[in-house]
Amino acid sequence: MNVALEFYVREDVVQISRELLGKVLCTKLNDRVTKAIITETEAYAGVSDKASHAYGGRRTLRTEPLYARGGTAYVYLCYGIHHLFNVVTNTTGTPHAVLIRAGSSFEGSELMHKRRDKCHGDKSLLAGPGSLSKALGITTELTGSNLLGDQVWIEDHKIAVAADEITAGPRVGIDYAEEDATRPYRFIADVEKAVTAPTRI
Repeated sequence: MNVALEFYVREDVVQISRELLGKVLCTKLNDRVTKAIITETEAYAGVSDKASHAYGGRRTLRTEPLYARGGTAYVYLCYGIHHLFNVVTNTTGTPHAVLIRAGSSFEGSELMHKRRDKCHGDKSLLAGPGSLSKALGITTELTGSNLLGDQVWIEDHKIAVAADEITAGPRVGIDYAEEDATRPYRFIADVEKAVTAPTRI
């Protein structure tokens, strides 16, 4: 079952980030479907969060999807190489988002391995946000897409992730965010080991 709009438009981006663990990120591109169980996320709390692209109310052509209604895709290019996929949350005008950092193969494994030029069984297939996006065929062309649509969406397969199977810790690569860099806004589920440098706190 597809995740409903009501899931995305809630106020607490941190709670949504946790609840995305175990959900299934899906793409259908050129009539080919790939799906991955979400195993790692990071929350970004908009204008008050120094790690957010929207901190202080910054608004550019690139970041405009962040200000859309929850249930919108925000995809940006990192270091000119990696396409990073984010789930926009909250209501229109509030730029909250969740970065999807890692996953576990659920459907379309052969195609995902081909896209990443990986051998079957390679644990790095969906480890890291750039790797995940590449495997699922996600690029910046999908930024602004409706997650209730038919190109990129999220499904709920009732994959239970217990509280004691979730690790919370600081986000990755945001030292510039000063005191906000230590916020425990990164969540890892022990669904699989497809995570990037897990840190238990």
